[in-house]
Amino acid sequence: MSSLLEVRGLRKSYGELEAVAGIDFQIAPGEIYALIGPNGAGKTSTLRMVATILRPSGGTIEVDGLDVVRDADGVRRVISYLPEEAGAYKNMKAIDYLTFVARIFFAEKARVAEAVEVAREVSGLGDRLDDKLGSYSKGMSRKLLLARTVMTRPRLAILDEPTSGLDVLNALEIRDRVRELARQGMSVLLSSHNMLEIEYLSDRVGIIDRGVIRDTGTAAELKARHDADNLETVFGRLAGADREAVTR
Repeated sequence: MSSLLEVRGLRKSYGELEAVAGIDFQIAPGEIYALIGPNGAGKTSTLRMVATILRPSGGTIEVDGLDVVRDADGVRRVISYLPEEAGAYKNMKAIDYLTFVARIFFAEKARVAEAVEVAREVSGLGDRLDDKLGSYSKGMSRKLLLARTVMTRPRLAILDEPTSGLDVLNALEIRDRVRELARQGMSVLLSSHNMLEIEYLSDRVGIIDRGVIRDTGTAAELKARHDADNLETVFGRLAGADREAVTR
């Protein structure tokens, strides 16, 4: 199985603190891989290194054959990143915001229009795209930001808590959108604290704690391997949920 994302021996240190301690994982084309763990486990640092925002202290990351350090600009052309606390310009109409972002990526008017049309379809917001973002609910804003993230048709989408704080219906809609995009060939690196979401979305799961991946597999494989009825139990056993969380 070929890999769209290949992470080998990845490390990240902040002074004397080693947040990521030599991890390895791969994501195939069209695969949704979830990296889960408690606060301070190294998830966000890993996502930001893959997104070229942080520079690794050691190891390598390759996206579509491109090294994130040596070929950072090339990597940025084939990925997109949705942080947990992403925002947008509240005084802009949603459609203008999408057009503004599309123009950052594409010079040709046709490609800008195509990207905006993808965002329109993914967001499902219809006529509300003509409204200012300041009038949007949290659910609407998150749908728009997901649409902004994937409208360039990235080879790899990096999604940090994509449905955080949303009601059940909005969360289900976003999860269905992500699954459909993966079926179309987009790879996804996902992080979430919602174990039901992880089970629903992910093809494979990596559980990370204190900078080390403790186990990897499908949700079913992990539950069987650890004799657990649900992924939360596996998470608790492997990630030491009963200990005091440390700061990321």
